Amino acid sequence: MKIKSGQIMIGLLAVIIGLSISVQIHSMDGDVIGGGLVPVQKAQSLAQELKEVRNEKAILVEELTNLENRIKEIEEAESKDDILIRNLVSELEKYKMISGMTDVKGPGVIVTVDDPPKEDMDYTDMSVIMYNYSLLLSLINKLNDAGAEAISINEQRIVAITEISLAGSNVNINSIPTAPPFTIKAIGNPDTLESTLNIRFGIIDQMRNSYNLQVKTQKLDEIMIPRYNDIIKFRYAVPVE
Repeated sequence: MKIKSGQIMIGLLAVIIGLSISVQIHSMDGDVIGGGLVPVQKAQSLAQELKEVRNEKAILVEELTNLENRIKEIEEAESKDDILIRNLVSELEKYKMISGMTDVKGPGVIVTVDDPPKEDMDYTDMSVIMYNYSLLLSLINKLNDAGAEAISINEQRIVAITEISLAGSNVNINSIPTAPPFTIKAIGNPDTLESTLNIRFGIIDQMRNSYNLQVKTQKLDEIMIPRYNDIIKFRYAVPVE
């Protein structure tokens, strides 16, 4: 008798749970995107938040640019009458360039790296260059060896804390999702940079022959490389007194 009562209770619980699930599914039906799990209202809310954050970032970037221009005006005005300040301003600009905190221009090379031709790719496979993103790191190292003074990948400035990592279906550079083709800009001696990259059995030779990647190099008299667009924070390192 006890067993029969227990079975009845289990049956009732199963019915209640089934009804609850049915009600929840019915309440979500018509409010989801393409049969997914994100309600339309929630998706719209997130999209609006993203739009607001982007607008806020654009406003802050503009404000930062205006403040930096104002500071530069003050520095130039003060340095006209003071040799010490003029020298300090010159030193400050130099260290801004070294740290990647200012836009720079100069002669150099542009390297474009893309996946193999479409007819040579299996569309079920992942992007070749994204899966082998370590080749980008090797390319940067070669440019540094050749004396590059500033480097960027897809307009992301390469600095000491830059990370290049595979994240889902993207390669993150400075935490910004990027995808091929990858355009690498480097400022330095164009002839030295190009010859270092195109040396026999070098990095570009490896990209082409071992991975069938499409790689193009171009020497230019002037290349523009943007500044690092984030804030560098030191949590542990402090100056030695």
